[in-house]
Amino acid sequence: MTTEESGGLAQTAAVKLSEMGERTKQLGTAIQDPERQRRIILVIVCVALLLDNMLYMVIVPIVPDYLARLESESEQARVTGNSSTNSTQNENFDVQIGVLFASKAILQLIVNPLTGTFIDRVGYDIPLFIGLSIMFVSTCIFAFADNYATLFVARSLQGLGSAFADTSGIAMIADKFTEEAERSRALGIALAFISFGSLAAPPFGGVLYEFVGKRVPFFVLASICLADGILCMTVLKPFSSRTRENMPVGTPIYKLMIDPYIAVVAGALTTCNIPLAFLEPTIANWMEETMDSSQWEIGLTWLPAFFPHVLGVYITVKLAAQYPHLQWFYGALGMVIIGASSCIVPACKNFEQLIIPLCGICFGIALVDTALLPTLAFLVDVRHVSVYGSVYAIADISYCVAYALGPIVAGKIVHDLGFVQLNLGMGLANVLYAPALLLLRNVGNWKNYLWIFIFLD
Repeated sequence: MTTEESGGLAQTAAVKLSEMGERTKQLGTAIQDPERQRRIILVIVCVALLLDNMLYMVIVPIVPDYLARLESESEQARVTGNSSTNSTQNENFDVQIGVLFASKAILQLIVNPLTGTFIDRVGYDIPLFIGLSIMFVSTCIFAFADNYATLFVARSLQGLGSAFADTSGIAMIADKFTEEAERSRALGIALAFISFGSLAAPPFGGVLYEFVGKRVPFFVLASICLADGILCMTVLKPFSSRTRENMPVGTPIYKLMIDPYIAVVAGALTTCNIPLAFLEPTIANWMEETMDSSQWEIGLTWLPAFFPHVLGVYITVKLAAQYPHLQWFYGALGMVIIGASSCIVPACKNFEQLIIPLCGICFGIALVDTALLPTLAFLVDVRHVSVYGSVYAIADISYCVAYALGPIVAGKIVHDLGFVQLNLGMGLANVLYAPALLLLRNVGNWKNYLWIFIFLD
């Protein structure tokens, strides 16, 4: 009887193992399907971009308060100086916070020209995995950091990881989605994840920090990063086989930088992101001084802007599918909306009024980004070689210029000139730059000419 039971259990186990093997085989076959693989790749990239932007913004409500507590604890250990000394210490503390916030974008700005060239040479999957690995390490360091130096290292490491993950991820989307409408839609989805990560991270980090401590937000992000890295290894198999030898050699990044059309797009990406980059470190103090805003209002300042950003992405993708030759116009319109909204911000008297221009800024940024990011890939397709690492490294550099200057320069401008002058200057810069996109008005027709040249050849 015991022998019969053992035989039955063995047979049942064999059947279950066989079923499991069959399901694994079916899953492997499904993953190898080109269409499903493209969707999985889009998910991997979008999660990586979400994580990067959440980690970028999640420290906003956490780190200043955490460092202030550490500073107060060290102050209690020594005699308090006079008021002028305290004032100087507060000013130094603000500078330290600004440098810490900017260090990510500064390192990313320095490294991006190298990572763009590296991506063009080895492909997109290995740099994406490297970026996710560095971001995981950076997030873990953030969780356990207990002094300014360690936080600075973690923030700088995040910039290094972003230079690999962001650039290779966006370039991979451009490479996998070659049809213009599909490419615009896929990049639009990626931008929606970027927006959600940036705008949802402060309340996410603030709530968890308040109720369960500093480490938990970073543990959550590190867990998601680890899962995304495992999915990347499973689907993309970055180290299994290399087909780089059969891929074309990309145009050097310095040649792309001097292309006037790419330069105009890069300038637009920098200019349109300056209001967001400069308002993030300054708007909280302004709200406290002029509106007597509560902490929850300051924490939720940017969250409502997520919805118009997604709306802007959706509208631009739909319009680009119907009228692809007007991408330059959508970008120019977005810059005008950003400029007008920036000028309105100082006139707001309460939290409810402030939401309107901030939503306008994010809606305009969505128009510009969604219209011009696919344009960069198109420009490379028709004017250079269809390898996208370097051109999206240039796009990343454009963003980093704004976000590297913001935490350091914005506070100085507000102190010397005033919050009103800062916003008027940013608004004017966007409105004046918008006509430069007229240079791109004939870009949409180049594809027709390209097909004629191919046919004549």
